[in-house]
Amino acid sequence: MATKSLHKRKSDLANSNRQLEILSNGIFQDGELPTFKAKISETDQFPLKAKKLEILQINVGYMCNQVCEHCHVDAGPDRKEIMTKETMQQCLKVIKNTGAHTLDLTGGAPEMNPNFRWFIEEAAKAGIKDFIVRSNLTIIRANKKYYDLPEFFKKHNVHVVSSMPHWTRGKTDKQRGDGVFDKSIKALQELNAVGYGIPDSNLRLDLVYNPSGAFLPGDQASMEKDFKKALIEDFGIQFHNLFAITNLPISRFLDYLIASENYEDYMYQLVEAYNPAAVANVMCTNTLSISWDGYLYDCDFNQMLELPVNSKVKHISEYNEDLLEGRNIVISQHCYGCTAGAGSSCQGSVA
Repeated sequence: MATKSLHKRKSDLANSNRQLEILSNGIFQDGELPTFKAKISETDQFPLKAKKLEILQINVGYMCNQVCEHCHVDAGPDRKEIMTKETMQQCLKVIKNTGAHTLDLTGGAPEMNPNFRWFIEEAAKAGIKDFIVRSNLTIIRANKKYYDLPEFFKKHNVHVVSSMPHWTRGKTDKQRGDGVFDKSIKALQELNAVGYGIPDSNLRLDLVYNPSGAFLPGDQASMEKDFKKALIEDFGIQFHNLFAITNLPISRFLDYLIASENYEDYMYQLVEAYNPAAVANVMCTNTLSISWDGYLYDCDFNQMLELPVNSKVKHISEYNEDLLEGRNIVISQHCYGCTAGAGSSCQGSVA
């Protein structure tokens, strides 16, 4: 289990250009597999275009209390990139004027940004109706200053979307680090205690599953049943939905694929599972990703690959929704991860 980010280790793969090079060469360069552009062209879906904006996904920093082996953000305690209050204020200005109805806060551990609570309070005043916070759960138990997060989330009716690789200790700790499972269970119980995840409760608690190895997730609905059965029986824990997310071949998961000699096999799996029906609903068509330093991307994955939006508008400070709508989405081979099988997005299956 790595304890440092790729950046801290000075890995080649900390460089987004190196990742893009790997994704463009080899089996894609020699024609063994079709590029994503060629594949969606076969079904007349190129260019992929942005539709009406519904979700602003804001990455408030790459700092995290965990170093998960699959992390596409390459987050960790050693990452110091953090969104400033000034950039948050620029985001708030946009939030007041946008047609988007959902604010999706992510990280790292978004709760570690010192202005995290202030930002949620101000965004609530600005009229955001649906808040999503993507929590790794363990942050709630990491330090006393986070112990009251369940109550804070409840006060602002925050929709909590929590990472939970498995309902067993072994599989969870293997992917996320020793002790993560027990802390996650404790955090889920605390969220349940204030009303989160209870059937018919408007305090939404959803879990996110992603595979621990070089394979695609199983059927989301049947996995949800398995998770619910195991968590209620073993720990008395309830939640609303399970989102099954495909690991994209970038950052630390790409590092894992190469180190385990699974890269080519995994890309074959993604291409063979390509589903044109999933393309129509991929998250980049209705979501805009904003980085910790205010730059705009089609999705969180493009942000990590440093592939900015294809628009004159590149930064939140010069935001113009009219210019951004209808833009061509920037694509590469990692996009196969969002269009394999039932598709994958931050909200789980899309097809």
